[in-house]
Amino acid sequence: MYVQGFVLGVKEDGQQEYLKVARTMGQMFIDYGALEATENWESNVPDGEVTDFRKAVAAQPSEKIVFSWIIWPDKQTCDKGTSAMMEDERMTAMDWPEVMDGKRMILGGFDQIYRVLA
Repeated sequence: MYVQGFVLGVKEDGQQEYLKVARTMGQMFIDYGALEATENWESNVPDGEVTDFRKAVAAQPSEKIVFSWIIWPDKQTCDKGTSAMMEDERMTAMDWPEVMDGKRMILGGFDQIYRVLA
């Protein structure tokens, strides 16, 4: 499996506005081959001495941290799917909310090396 991870700051009062975009994006990921799309809203993000989630995205005091991941069957499906999404009319017509600043988002792709389920 291949995992894309995202961390970003979203205005504290912007959860519902962000969630509208996340739902559209999540469905697009699934439509293009992802197995799972998960969005998580900060509830316990402690400040670190050297670095932490907030510092990583230069979060403002009025922002909450969003931690998201997309599970793909493999990197090839991810690459093909994310490339196709850029041409999807849902993406090009997306009204990106002002509650988030995508320039400060961190993202990356990871090969899964271990997983345990209950």
